[in-house]
Amino acid sequence: MSFRPLHDRVVVRRVESEEKTAGGIIIPDTAKEKPSEGVIVSVGPGARDDAGKVAPLDVKAGDRVLFGKWSGTEVKINGEDLLIMKESDIMGVIEA
Repeated sequence: MSFRPLHDRVVVRRVESEEKTAGGIIIPDTAKEKPSEGVIVSVGPGARDDAGKVAPLDVKAGDRVLFGKWSGTEVKINGEDLLIMKESDIMGVIEA
């Protein structure tokens, strides 16, 4: 099954956080915070402006992004946990 988000929505796969602290302490799953960093899997065509024109999104599939802690809606697609969020929920793109 494939999934294509509509309008200005994007599908994001969370990037797993470290399991150890810098000091070597192992963090159990129950104490870990969900990461606010992810990779964009799919993007919609863009939002429509008042004139009806589609404004393309500034992000694309493969971009590594930062988003708010409580952003998006968690979904399971093909057995994989993903987030669907609006482009406006993304704070920025991490560039190498």
